[in-house]
Amino acid sequence: MTPIDTTCAYCGVGCGIRATVTGDRQVRIEGDPDHPANRGRLCSKGTHLGETVGLEGRLLHPMIGRRRASWDKALDLVAKRFRDTIARHGPDSVAFYVSGQLLTEDYYVANKLMKGFIGSANIDTNSRLCMSSAVAGQTRAFGEDVVPASYDDIHAADLIVLVGSNTAWCHPIVYQRIRARCDAGAKLVVIDPRRTETAEQADLHLAIRPGSDVALMNGALAWARAAGVVDEAFLAASVAVPEEFWTALDQGSDLWSVARTCDVAPGDLRRFYEMFAATPRTVTLFSQGINQSTAGTDQVNAILNLHLATGRIGKPGAAPFSITGQPNAMGGREVGGLASTLAAHMDFAADNRARVQRFWASPAIAARPGLKAVDLFRQVGQGRIKALWIMATNPAVSMPRNRSCPRRAGRLSVRRRVRRDRRHRYLRLRPCPPARCRVGREGRDGHQFGTRRQPPARLHGAARRGEARLVDPFAGRAAHGMEKRLRL
Repeated sequence: MTPIDTTCAYCGVGCGIRATVTGDRQVRIEGDPDHPANRGRLCSKGTHLGETVGLEGRLLHPMIGRRRASWDKALDLVAKRFRDTIARHGPDSVAFYVSGQLLTEDYYVANKLMKGFIGSANIDTNSRLCMSSAVAGQTRAFGEDVVPASYDDIHAADLIVLVGSNTAWCHPIVYQRIRARCDAGAKLVVIDPRRTETAEQADLHLAIRPGSDVALMNGALAWARAAGVVDEAFLAASVAVPEEFWTALDQGSDLWSVARTCDVAPGDLRRFYEMFAATPRTVTLFSQGINQSTAGTDQVNAILNLHLATGRIGKPGAAPFSITGQPNAMGGREVGGLASTLAAHMDFAADNRARVQRFWASPAIAARPGLKAVDLFRQVGQGRIKALWIMATNPAVSMPRNRSCPRRAGRLSVRRRVRRDRRHRYLRLRPCPPARCRVGREGRDGHQFGTRRQPPARLHGAARRGEARLVDPFAGRAAHGMEKRLRL
């Protein structure tokens, strides 16, 4: 059979694959040599995608509690419960909790349904748990959530700095790019409290004290300024610098103070600072070790400040680079699948709301930001959120300190892939086929997005008529028709 060009559904690298159906529930997976993200390379997870197409443990039909139900009955029940809840308690009494595993189109439709038809912004995503610090930091620095780098910058860099990222394990294909560049002469610095496999292969490993990243980066900026490598012309033309910024930076940012704060040898710290100051083409990649912290946003901004002040941004081989963990966290952020944005990186300003409502031709539009993930589940636990629709994620396991919250909702609609989980007593709707495939679409920043593509294995179970070619037959189509069922 002819191979189907699609995209790996695991991490955020967006590797291209070619999937060939070789038999019933059998698929051969190969890397796509023409795909810009991986050029034919695959990690162990991507290589073994063909082993995930089995049906064991999969939910093949809609279920209401423990009873099998038809699609119409299940969707009508969801619509009735949501409609009754909205009528009694208002639109802010319902919420969607979506996922970086959704395709971009499904994200878009779910966001449109909640913000444009229900009229609330109570839609947030599990991407909040891993990427919110990067989103907030980039918005604070650039005015919107944008990553000013692409994979090509790795191949043009002379110094690569990895902060809070075990890239060799978590993003193997990106790490192969890094190793190829290092083999060509680039230097690699790893900043991580752990002695990881990535750190083992670095030219310099700084095992800093956890949580001291801001001090480290502020020290690097102070050193760069003293070395005369701050780009004053770029700052004057393009960056708003608060009057007290440099004065505040000088406090505790000298080499010896930073070494004590970070608990690293002053000689190693000096070596890193000298390498950074001497290397204009520097890419700093950061991931969950930076993001998942009580000081995550400040840590992101400390990295961005360093690159902005030295003018190492917007040039080949010079950029700060946030590495996304989930397969389509960026796609969701692009279309507005977050409580804190309206759509397409727009906020809730009156002109933006009017523009989006005209484009959607919707009867309503959310007036203000909604509940973010942690706050959303806190309000579920307090009984303020009466109906919750969960798509392609399991907050009973992943949500911090809120494992019991989903059980507190008066009415709960849950979309799941597996037959058995902690929430088996709730309504469950058949998800996508096990062989999920996505085709990559490149965004403004060179990142790969997940978009719709024909699956390499046929659907099983009660797929709705006309949906056999869709990767995810439920999330987008069910949400797309829900405004009619809700009679909005």
